[in-house]
Amino acid sequence: QVQLVESGGGLVQAGDSLRLSCAASRRALGNRPMGWFRQAPGKEREFVAGIGTRGGSATYADSVKARFTISRDIANNMVSLQMNGLKPEDTAVYYCAARSPRDVFGSSDSDDYDYWGQGTQVTVSS
Repeated sequence: QVQLVESGGGLVQAGDSLRLSCAASRRALGNRPMGWFRQAPGKEREFVAGIGTRGGSATYADSVKARFTISRDIANNMVSLQMNGLKPEDTAVYYCAARSPRDVFGSSDSDDYDYWGQGTQVTVSS
């Protein structure tokens, strides 16, 4: 069982930056592709970014490309999402998720992920 805990959310103004972190308990994340998703009120959960094992093959939703960066800190068993140039439409609960260690790449399909964190709220005011 992998437990994921997100942190770093908050209330910011448009144009500001935030860094979200996802920590895992008990099991190493280095051998699992990881993803960040978000869900805004009244909307479906959507893919934000994914990263393959050992930090390779990062992918992004078009809406966040060039503003967000996903990375992993294998030594500290964490995955992060650096969010720059935040916009009000980025307001959502952000979730990190882990795939099976049998997989290599991140995925934009939420059904491909085995474990999820509880989410952290990001609110961007205009």
